[in-house]
Amino acid sequence: MKKKKSVLAKPQRTIPRRSTAGKSKRAALTRKSALAAAKPSASLPRSAARSAISSRSAAGSSAPTIQRRELYPAIEPYSRGYLRVSEVHEIYYEECGNPAGKPALFLHGGPGAGSDRRARQFFDPQHYRIIVFDQRGCGRSRPSASLIENTTWHLVADIERLRKHLGVERWLVFGGSWGSTLGLAYSEAYPERVSEIVLRGIFLLRYSEIRWLYQHGASEIFPDYWEAYRNVIPVDERDDYLNAYHQRLTGTDQRAALAAARAWSVWEASTSFLHSNQDNIRKWGEDQFALAVARIECHYFVNRGFLRSETQLLDDVERIRNIPTTIVQGRYDIVCPATSAWDLHRVWPEADFRLVPDAGHSAFEAGNIHELVSATDRYRSR
Repeated sequence: MKKKKSVLAKPQRTIPRRSTAGKSKRAALTRKSALAAAKPSASLPRSAARSAISSRSAAGSSAPTIQRRELYPAIEPYSRGYLRVSEVHEIYYEECGNPAGKPALFLHGGPGAGSDRRARQFFDPQHYRIIVFDQRGCGRSRPSASLIENTTWHLVADIERLRKHLGVERWLVFGGSWGSTLGLAYSEAYPERVSEIVLRGIFLLRYSEIRWLYQHGASEIFPDYWEAYRNVIPVDERDDYLNAYHQRLTGTDQRAALAAARAWSVWEASTSFLHSNQDNIRKWGEDQFALAVARIECHYFVNRGFLRSETQLLDDVERIRNIPTTIVQGRYDIVCPATSAWDLHRVWPEADFRLVPDAGHSAFEAGNIHELVSATDRYRSR
């Protein structure tokens, strides 16, 4: 009979217990290091520290994800009306929110795009008296698509006339795309009337910016949408799309004008979101909307925005340098590439510069909404 082998238990390896005191010390050091990394360097200027924080966020740090702000709920105006600004033009305006609140002026894009109902929702209606108006020739202003007495400086004068009409002493100025252009022009002309500035999708009306969207540049990124814009113009005129479109949009052939307006307007709308927004494209393709925005934009761009020089808006930053300001720019903005926002930031480091890592041009993209609403929230109690 075979003997059974005895099964011996393997000796247990003794693992020495780590000192809890050492663990606590290391944890404390880790926390201290993390706090130091998250805090702007004391050796940096305040504006540089802000930029450094934005850069870390854009690069994708390991910091906890911040819950993004959204638009405030939809509201209706408590007051609306028309203001006669010349023998030709009267502009539509409306007021929303708190009649006794902090005045804030929303400047729409284009020029010629008119205001969107959602413009009201960038502001806390409990704290702000929200003022929105349609610029000359567009939206609900009358007459539609008119180029008569329609320049940057007519619009600046209209804003000041509206301020006096509404009895506003000073107001926050909020504008994106062309609205950023007009916001800078107005603020630099009347800095004493501006309490804060919020800008998005910076457009400085330089020829390089116009050429990028309407001649060559954006066409390399959206070649599919570009074809419809290109095909309206005969081959022998394609070395200058801007003037070719201007001739058609201001000519006597109404059919040619409408075809050109649709192509121009839809092209811009097709490039406005990080992911093309078909609802937005359909809206910009509607006949009356397209005619207003295409005619007015082309009119302004052919005339270089009626500025005294390409660098006027940058040159005059000194007049508004000390006004609290936030600049919001989508990293992948194709309509107004980030170069312009960066150039503005470089001459105006005192402004709070926010480069949104996952947004295009539209104010209604999630990342842009977050920064814009956050900005108006910061300024509401100043």
